[in-house]
Amino acid sequence: MNATTTDHAGSELPPDPAHPITDAFRADNWAGYDEDDPRTLSGINLDSRASYIGSALGSLAIVWLVYGSLLPTEGGVGFVICWIAVFLIMYAAVSWVGNPWPVVVDRFVSAVAGIAALIVFGALASTLIYTVMRGWGALVHLNFYTQDMAGVRPTDPLTKGGILHAIVGSFIEVGIAAAMALPLGIGTAIYLTEVGGRLSQIVRTVVEAMTALPDILAGLFIYAVLIIALGWERSGFAAASALFITMVPIIARSAEIQLRLVSGGLREAGLALGSSQWATVRRVIIPSAKSGLATALILAIARAVGETAPVLITSGASTFLNFNPFVNPMNSLPLFTYSAVRSGQPFYIVRGFGAATVLLVIVVVLFTTMRMLTRSKGTNR
Repeated sequence: MNATTTDHAGSELPPDPAHPITDAFRADNWAGYDEDDPRTLSGINLDSRASYIGSALGSLAIVWLVYGSLLPTEGGVGFVICWIAVFLIMYAAVSWVGNPWPVVVDRFVSAVAGIAALIVFGALASTLIYTVMRGWGALVHLNFYTQDMAGVRPTDPLTKGGILHAIVGSFIEVGIAAAMALPLGIGTAIYLTEVGGRLSQIVRTVVEAMTALPDILAGLFIYAVLIIALGWERSGFAAASALFITMVPIIARSAEIQLRLVSGGLREAGLALGSSQWATVRRVIIPSAKSGLATALILAIARAVGETAPVLITSGASTFLNFNPFVNPMNSLPLFTYSAVRSGQPFYIVRGFGAATVLLVIVVVLFTTMRMLTRSKGTNR
C-alpha cells in the first residue's frame, strides 16, 4: 500500500502508484515539520536532547578508551579535539536514525555552532582566570593601586610599590590619542558616506590599508619624525601620537559602516524640510548612529590601550609618576606588564599579571559605561 503524503499546507496528496518508494520517502521527509508552520524544523524535544547527551557521553567513553588506553597518545588538547570530532560523527549518526535529512543537518550545524561558541568562551574564560590567579598576590594590596615603582627593586615584596604611574600614563596617552583620532576618524567616515567624490575610493583604500598597519611601524614613524627629525624628547605625547595613528583607521572604518546603516529616508526627510546637508548630518545622521559611533571609539581604545611596541619606542618605561605628557618618559599598563613579566623576578612577574588584570577591568568598565551612555532611551525597558 502506498503512503499518503501531504503538501506544505497540510492537504493530502494522492499516492503515486508508479513510485511507491518515492512516495514513502516524501512522507518521511515531511514528518519532522510542524503542520502549522512547515518552515520550522522539529525543535528541541526529548529525542534531540537524549541524542545530544547520549552522543556526548558515548563519544567521551570511546575517546577515553582509545585515546587514553589503546593508543600511545597523551595531552589534554588532543583529547578534546578527538572528543569533539567523535561527538559530531556520533551525533549525526544518531540523529539520522528516525529523522529526515533536514533535521539531521539542522542538528549537526547547531552542534557545530554551539561547540565553536563554547571554545571561544572557554579560551576567554581561561585567559581571564589564569591572569587573575597569577596576579592575585599583588591585587590584594592597596599600595598596588596607590604607589609607583620609584625606588622599589624587582625583588622587593608586594607590600612595596605599585602601578599608579602606569595607570595614569595609560589614561593620559590613550586620552590624548582618542581626542585627536575621534574627530578625524568620524570626519573621514562622513566624507566617505555623505560627500564622496573622486578621492573617496583612494581615501577608503588608504584607510583599509592602515587598518592592517603593524603597530610597531606607527611607533617607528613617530620616532623618526618627532624624535629624530624634530628633536623632541621621548614622552607620553609621542606615544599618544603613535597610538593616534593606530586608532584613526579603526574609527573611520567602523564609523563608515555605522553611518551607512542609517536609513536613507532620514536623509531625504531632512533635506526635504529645507535643512542643509551639514545640518542633516549633524542633527539627524550622527544622533541616529551614536551608539555605533561609540562602539567604533571603544574598538579603537581597546586596541590602543593594549599596545606595547609603540609606547616602548616613543616613550620608554619609567618607574615614577609623571603627569606631564610632554616631558620625560611615561609608562603604561601594557608596557609595565611586558617589562615585569620578562624580568624573571617572581614578585615582579606577579605585579605584571596584576597590571594585566587591572587593564582588563579598565577596558570592561569603559566599554560598559560607553554603551550605557549612548544607549537609546527607547530601548530601556
